[in-house]
Amino acid sequence: MADVVFFPGALQALFNSPSGGVARDLARRALRVETQAKLNLSGAFPPPSAPGESPHLRSGRLRASVTWELGEDAIGLYAAVGTDVPYGRYLEDGTDTIAPRPWLKPALAAAGY
Repeated sequence: MADVVFFPGALQALFNSPSGGVARDLARRALRVETQAKLNLSGAFPPPSAPGESPHLRSGRLRASVTWELGEDAIGLYAAVGTDVPYGRYLEDGTDTIAPRPWLKPALAAAGY
C-alpha cells in the first residue's frame, strides 16, 4: 500500500482559501439559494398574497436586493444569502399585525438545504 502524503499548504488552500474548492462549492450553493429566493419574490401584482404564500411583486426592490457573499469566521468559510432591505425580514417572519409571507426559507428548502 502506498504512503499517503499530506501537503498542509494545499489542504489549507482547499478548505480556507476564498478561491479553494470549498469556497467554490459554497458559492455555487449560495447562488442556487439566491436564484430560488428571487423566483419566490416574482409573484404577479396584484392580487395581494395570502398569509403563508410568497409575497407578490410590487416594485421589485426586495427581489433586486437579494444577494450572497462569502465570509469567514472562527469556524471557517460560510456563505450568507439575504437582503439589506428592512421589510424583507418582516415579510419572511411576519410581525404582530402581519402574517408571514416567507420567501427565503422556502428557497433553502427548494435548493435542497
